[in-house]
Amino acid sequence: MYKLVFFILFLIGFSATAQELNCSVEINAEQTGQANLQVFKTLRNSIEEFMNNTNWTDTNYKQQERIDCSVIIIVSNIDSDYFTASMQIQSARPVYNSSYNSTILNYNDTQFGFQYTEFQPLSYNPNSFDSNLVSVLAFYAYTIIGLDAATFERDAGLPYFEEAKRIVNTAQQGGNSGWSAQSGTQSRFRLNSDLLSPNFADFNEVLYAYHRNGLDYMADNTKDAKQSIAVTLELFNQMYNSRPNNYLTRVFFDAKAQEVAQLFSGGPQVNIASLVSTLNKVAPTKSNFWQQIKL
Repeated sequence: MYKLVFFILFLIGFSATAQELNCSVEINAEQTGQANLQVFKTLRNSIEEFMNNTNWTDTNYKQQERIDCSVIIIVSNIDSDYFTASMQIQSARPVYNSSYNSTILNYNDTQFGFQYTEFQPLSYNPNSFDSNLVSVLAFYAYTIIGLDAATFERDAGLPYFEEAKRIVNTAQQGGNSGWSAQSGTQSRFRLNSDLLSPNFADFNEVLYAYHRNGLDYMADNTKDAKQSIAVTLELFNQMYNSRPNNYLTRVFFDAKAQEVAQLFSGGPQVNIASLVSTLNKVAPTKSNFWQQIKL
């Protein structure tokens, strides 16, 4: 009986402390000509454990509530303990009453270089800068959690974007690219700054309305859900009028262009003539997708 009680308490404790992320990690080192080095395997395992075993928030996530995401690091050069690389980050959330997962983030970070010694422990301390690798990973962990939360509740992502901002500020002392206003218009600094800016409040409304008032109702009433999504996407027109070619619009459609095209290329027809015009205006680089939409 004692063993049974202990086992039940163990399961309860495990459920209560389940982490937020279900993150898969891949290291692609083909460009280095040394792809089979053991250090790359060790690095992959260390990052996966860091992302999945760190308690990023005080919220208790059930095992099935963990956020599916992936990190692909493409190493182009290794010089002693310094890695020159880029990182592709993706995350997705489930759609209610379906087996479909909707991509939330599909982001390519090219301003990524870091020092790493094999078996070096990775741990996150919000009050200090330990390494660029830890800071970048922690930044995306909070950004992923924030974007996911924003799709379920209005403005629910803001506390996590604030935590990511703290990482931005702390990491600037390391002198690595991507953390400051001088890093250009496509950087971690810009992504975080725009996510928190009142000028882009409509973006947070899009994240919520697109998913909760649109995708999550597709199984109940496909036509009404599609119409709701069409209305929601028109908010990008307002963002464009106030801030043409803004970064968040690109971030959104890098994740959603294919999904939007598929949503409106079949099934119940809705009035989307205005939507197609808006999409071509705010995201012209995705015109090949907009051509698939049936008017």
